[in-house]
Amino acid sequence: MALITKKIKGTEDVLPKQSYRWQFIENIMREESRAYGFKEIRTPVFEHTELFARGVGQTTDVVQKEMYTFDTKGGESVTLRPEGTAGAARAVLEHSLENEGLPIKASYFVSCYRYEKPQAGRLREFHQFGIEEYGTQSPIADAEMICVAQSVLDRLGLTDIRLELNSIGCPECRAKYNQALRDYFGEYKDQLCSTCLSRLEKNPMRLLDCKSPEDHKLAEGAPKITDYLCEECENHFKEVQRYLDSAGVKYVINPTIVRGLDYYTKTVFEFVTDCIGAQGTVCGGGRYDGLIEELGGKHLPSLGFAMGLERILMVMDAQGIEIPCPDICALYIATMGDDAKVKAFNLLKQVRECGIIAETDVVGRGLRAQMKYADKIGAKYSMVLGDNEIAENKAKVKNMESGEQTELMLDDTFAEKFSVLNLTDNKAFGI
Repeated sequence: MALITKKIKGTEDVLPKQSYRWQFIENIMREESRAYGFKEIRTPVFEHTELFARGVGQTTDVVQKEMYTFDTKGGESVTLRPEGTAGAARAVLEHSLENEGLPIKASYFVSCYRYEKPQAGRLREFHQFGIEEYGTQSPIADAEMICVAQSVLDRLGLTDIRLELNSIGCPECRAKYNQALRDYFGEYKDQLCSTCLSRLEKNPMRLLDCKSPEDHKLAEGAPKITDYLCEECENHFKEVQRYLDSAGVKYVINPTIVRGLDYYTKTVFEFVTDCIGAQGTVCGGGRYDGLIEELGGKHLPSLGFAMGLERILMVMDAQGIEIPCPDICALYIATMGDDAKVKAFNLLKQVRECGIIAETDVVGRGLRAQMKYADKIGAKYSMVLGDNEIAENKAKVKNMESGEQTELMLDDTFAEKFSVLNLTDNKAFGI
């Protein structure tokens, strides 16, 4: 019988044998963000469409081409989130989190949705780890934000990743820069793609981010934003660099970084690698001081970053970084007869309450098949339980690797004694 359906194009399943890889990197991300004082926020997977149109920007590819938008039965237009920042900012505003004290420091894991051509490192459903900070305009916060990302990448063992840094200024100095871009690209109108032509008047900085090879080459000769920064933005950028230097964080200035979303101001940054091809940006972020105002709130300077989980895993694979295997079954109890099944059920509950992984047969296998299964799942110990063992109230626990057997009583001390045995062997093997 044929399957009635398969996964939708641009989505991927994370199978049980793979999920430990995700859990490993997520745990490191949680630990590092917690060390910097960030607490988790969880927001809905869909929001009113105007949130992303206003927050992300009407001229971005995300809003114009890539959002999954639909009408509800009540006639509301809602959109699956294409990124995490807008929803977090909406939550900050709606719940007046600024009244709880500033800065507001939040972290999140989100699934995001963008309709674009699926390829390596770019899916229609993808996952991000992000952090957000609201209520500070200090360059210290910018540098600290970058340090969080750097700490995560370092903990994961990633190498050959460069930090690229830029400032795209405030609305005042950026207005002068936009005019300089219009003047420059205006001389090449006949060579621009249709998308860039539409952006030339509304948002000329987007031309620097065009993926067309011809337009990308033209952008190499365009004016640099760093030559148009006002005094305040220039000083802020210098201070960010000063703090990064003091922390020993290496970076390169890349004046072409503009990021793909309209809400950015001043500091923007990307962590980039060349080991996974064209989709080499594994983390991107910066400052967005006007976002909260754009969404209807009072001025609340903000900043943050997002890190793609799929791309992180791709880089780890490309660099041959081994992710520690998950905990295996410590004890498998093979049973013979109904009384043995009941006794095993009781013993397993005791063992599991000690935080130890333990299993028994639940599909009706014979004894030989049970032992084959124990070997297949890599059980560390096995124990055969039948009428004789129950009558004597004791059974032998076998180390599946060494063959050594240890007799344990089948009473209330079983879990405690097995825990000691398991811990002793772990230490002996340096686990």
